Amino acid sequence: MDCNKAEKFDFVLQYLNKMAGNEYVGFSNATFQSEKETGDRNYAIGYYLKEKKVTGRGWSTPHLYLSLSSYVMAATLANGGICPITGESVLSAEAVRNTLSLMHSCGMYDFSGQFAFHVGLPAKSAVSGAILLVVPNVMGMMCLSPPLDKLGNSQRGINFCQKLVSLFNFHNYDNLRHCARKLDPRREGGEVQNKTVVNLLFAAYSGDVSALRRFALSAMNMEQKDYDSRTALHVAAAEGHTEVVKFLIEACKVNPFVKDRWGNIPLDDAVQFNHLEVVKLLQDYQDSYTLSETQAEAAAEALSKENLESMV
Repeated sequence: MDCNKAEKFDFVLQYLNKMAGNEYVGFSNATFQSEKETGDRNYAIGYYLKEKKVTGRGWSTPHLYLSLSSYVMAATLANGGICPITGESVLSAEAVRNTLSLMHSCGMYDFSGQFAFHVGLPAKSAVSGAILLVVPNVMGMMCLSPPLDKLGNSQRGINFCQKLVSLFNFHNYDNLRHCARKLDPRREGGEVQNKTVVNLLFAAYSGDVSALRRFALSAMNMEQKDYDSRTALHVAAAEGHTEVVKFLIEACKVNPFVKDRWGNIPLDDAVQFNHLEVVKLLQDYQDSYTLSETQAEAAAEALSKENLESMV
């Protein structure tokens, strides 16, 4: 990138803002200055990279690294590169995989091997006393306790991470089905599943797109039904929440033809309560849905006929 240090810093900071859901991302100049004075190894690495023609001229890369070393957004990394606040795809799946692999192998300085053995999760330690921990496809978290051990990691942070995996089967090599001694928040019992249905339908009733986005990003089944076989799309259509209907059919790809216990599909509810904008939206979507199904059937029929002719 042909630009100066300030421009590089601004570029990366803007990118990290996206990972943080466009919320404020701070910068500790005191920590930076401390690292700048004592980060001899980082400077050595920077010059080594310069020799191999990997970096630009002079000290810009070590300085940039020191400025940004404490910024990692755990939730976005845990969510496959999609910011859980905005729903924006900030990082590619490959970039997330590579980043988590590096965090798992060397994110805890010289303690990385032991951390991988005992905790088994990707993490990044910082000299500020922070440890950023990622439980892939579940959550990201950060613990802060400044007192450091001799390897430069937060001692209490490490204890917290070890306690976490002793209670929950988050270690990469814990068995998800037969680890009876540990809790697994990813497995839903009947009572928990009933609560998810209520939360899902209430969010649709309230027009809360943000809550629905969080549910979708957590791999919730967006077509769950209540005791009347009504889905979130039924409820949103009946209430006239256009943005919710649009999110459910465009982002979540829910089936618009699901019938409730009275035989009504979401379009019937929108018509009944005279929500004309929702009616048009559902009609347009159902037309394209039906057309695509018809095209798929025609293609399958043509392929079957072609195979039959080739056999003859």
